[in-house]
Amino acid sequence: MTGRFIPFNRPQIEEEEIRAAVETLRSRWLTTGPRAEEFERDFARYVGARHAIAVSSGTAALQLALVTAGVSAGDEVITTPFTFTATAEVIVHCGARPVFVDVRPEDALMDPARVEASLTPRTKAILPVHYAGQPCDVERLGAVAAASRLVLVDDAAHALPARVGGRMVGTLGDLTAFSFYATKTITTGEGGMVTTAKEEYAERIRALRLHGLSRDAWTRHDADESWQYEVHEPGYKCNMMDLLAAIGIEQLKKCDAFHAARCRCASAYTAAFSRMEAIIPPREAAGRQNAWHLYVILIRPEMLTIDRGQFVRQLRARNIGASVHFIPLHLQPYYRKAFGYAPGDFPNAEWFYERCISLPIYPGMTQDDVLSVIEAVADLSRRFRR
Repeated sequence: MTGRFIPFNRPQIEEEEIRAAVETLRSRWLTTGPRAEEFERDFARYVGARHAIAVSSGTAALQLALVTAGVSAGDEVITTPFTFTATAEVIVHCGARPVFVDVRPEDALMDPARVEASLTPRTKAILPVHYAGQPCDVERLGAVAAASRLVLVDDAAHALPARVGGRMVGTLGDLTAFSFYATKTITTGEGGMVTTAKEEYAERIRALRLHGLSRDAWTRHDADESWQYEVHEPGYKCNMMDLLAAIGIEQLKKCDAFHAARCRCASAYTAAFSRMEAIIPPREAAGRQNAWHLYVILIRPEMLTIDRGQFVRQLRARNIGASVHFIPLHLQPYYRKAFGYAPGDFPNAEWFYERCISLPIYPGMTQDDVLSVIEAVADLSRRFRR
């Protein structure tokens, strides 16, 4: 048993972030302003996107992306059941129906072949999730979307800095939504970003994030008639304030270093778990860079005398902060009642869920922390071997 608790995640907040937050507080400009604009420019440059628009959360980023894509009442959006509820709830908030398609059992990513089979005249968009940091098959999904004149909206909450070939996630779909929640690969505590190559999309999101106003407070601050603005449509209140953006600017500078640390941890895990018969480690697909937001192993229940839930509890008893991502949405009461989904509808998602365990992975993990996690998993694999 390890001597101290190793949490599932710990944000890497250092003096640079603290100094930036304090400087912003002293500036007296706290809401959306110069730091938010700087964060947007830096982020767009980092991922290679033409536009980046900072918002209050990853969920807000997804909702604004769908609204901007024209999703409305009566439409359908194809997505995955193997995700956090935010992915599907924003579809519902648009008045549309989430149409789930099953995932591939090897990586829990949306299966493009099943997407094609689920298209109807009501389909408006395809919303894949880059689960755990592993990029989806966006080439095929993009081709399906283009052939049917659909909008491809990426849920990239897990996917900074993931790549497909030489291109970074954030430049692959029509619109991409990122999250900077406390557990993400970079964090602002709460916050999100939408990237797009289309000027008209970017302009609409900038207006929608602040009540549909033609100019935000910072834009009006320097204008001769600062009180002048126009409302072109009802919007939302989901702009990112400068206090959070200041933290994001410093976090983004460290994104590559954070990713390198996650890769070292993932490599050590994979090398060890590949030697354990009862454990299936994740694999990084060829031509893709995994962001390693999560490190998800699968247990082989036929080889063990305990199930996944018991395995997680045993890890926690050994001071390892393991978790599970995710409970498939078609098993949740709301989606069963509202849309008629039922257990058994998506067997691959259920198969993955029954076996998956998310292990601690974050930049501040020491070599001893990583070894403690490996030793705990190895001990359970031996102790409860069938």
